[in-house]
Amino acid sequence: MMIPTLEWTREGVRFLDQTRLPLEEIYVLATSYQQVADAITTMVVRGAPAIGVSAAMGVALGVSQSPANTLHALTEDFDRIAKVLAATRPTAVNLFWAIERMRVLFNDLAARPGASIVEVRLALIHEAQQMYDEDIAACKAMGANGAGLMPRSGSVLTHCNAGALATCGYGTALGVIRAAVEHGHILHVYADETRPFLQGARLTAWELMHDGIPTTVLCDNMAASLMRAGKIQAVIVGADRIAANGDVANKIGTYGVAVLAKEHGIPFYVAAPWSTIDVATPTGDSIPIEERPAVEVTHHGGKQLTPDGVGIANPAFDVTPAKYVTAIITEREVLRAPFSESIQNAGAMLAKS
Repeated sequence: MMIPTLEWTREGVRFLDQTRLPLEEIYVLATSYQQVADAITTMVVRGAPAIGVSAAMGVALGVSQSPANTLHALTEDFDRIAKVLAATRPTAVNLFWAIERMRVLFNDLAARPGASIVEVRLALIHEAQQMYDEDIAACKAMGANGAGLMPRSGSVLTHCNAGALATCGYGTALGVIRAAVEHGHILHVYADETRPFLQGARLTAWELMHDGIPTTVLCDNMAASLMRAGKIQAVIVGADRIAANGDVANKIGTYGVAVLAKEHGIPFYVAAPWSTIDVATPTGDSIPIEERPAVEVTHHGGKQLTPDGVGIANPAFDVTPAKYVTAIITEREVLRAPFSESIQNAGAMLAKS
């Protein structure tokens, strides 16, 4: 059964509150675009693909609720709504991709002779729902493309959560694992706890247990010893932005895992939809890295862990250079080095189609 990460309803956008997992399965309803933005910022919903679709739904919700009675006024409201949503998470390029897709549609409809506000609103709602369906289809295609790269029998390490909870369903990295299991692979998953927000311990473990896939949670600093002992046959992660040269921005700690995998001769795979590839960003050095609130490091479960006044660094992501990536699994094809060429060629083929 598909885990319902987010859903469009007549009342608003319904989210599975991921800050309450794994102990509480609670759903919250965002009834305004501002509440959708807050759900993205506070990580009620998270994961680049899910953030993108959530933003599209936030745009559709905001435009639907706008009091504007002319297309000119509605255009001003659209810009204000888009600006609020775009300010939520700077690293996940899917956020900006989704908002731009909604903007292109809005501008096209608004420029048509005789266009009505009702027509525009309905079209935006339909587009957001279409993006939801496309995301699930893309995840399943990624799974099919990447399943054969997983060991027939053995253990796979993953970092953060790139599963159904990070998408509209099925997942990217975990989608590949799911597809491999569906094709008869006997896999055990090691899930890094992923400090400081514990997406691996809380979310990946919950998801995989939900599907009956054997899972062991690791402290982040355990991966090296397991690799050295030969207990990990592959690593697979998701991505929040992939530069044109194949550099990958993903949850903080991914870079270290990739370096360890390279040292131990273990393939390191990245699974992400094409919308995560940002050809306008030449290298990972140009990817903006979100700095999260210090309290995520200083406190856990309401309990303070650090001394008062100590300095805190809490970057949400790091960048893994392309040289550490074995392959990038997309819904269209599996990309391999040199990534500058494979990404460019795949993009050209996409443009022709």
